[in-house]
Amino acid sequence: QVPLVESGGSLVQSGESLNLTCTVSPDTLNYHSIGWFRQAPGRAREGVSCLSLGTGSTYTADSVKGRFTISGDNAKNTVFLQMNSLKPEDTAVYFCARGFGRWCSSRYLMDTDFGAWGQGTLVIVSS
Repeated sequence: QVPLVESGGSLVQSGESLNLTCTVSPDTLNYHSIGWFRQAPGRAREGVSCLSLGTGSTYTADSVKGRFTISGDNAKNTVFLQMNSLKPEDTAVYFCARGFGRWCSSRYLMDTDFGAWGQGTLVIVSS
């Protein structure tokens, strides 16, 4: 079973919204944090947001704070990334990943803290 699967990416116009979904294996959310990352062409992977349903800890990058909201549903084994007021600079492949541990740091989000990754979903924001 694939541990994480992203969906919801699309082509949208600036100012519009998208809701990305990360579907995980059963019981994952009790024991692991889930992070959302993105990678734009020619740029390094960037941590966007993190959620731990087991501990209640979260992280959101300054670049998306106030526009993106992470949430989860343990019963449905899903984590969502609600993205509002999208900008062209949000264009990227978005990945969700399973943390080695249960916690999200409130100060940073590093991809080296995550051990399993989805295949990514493409978000394109046109101006």
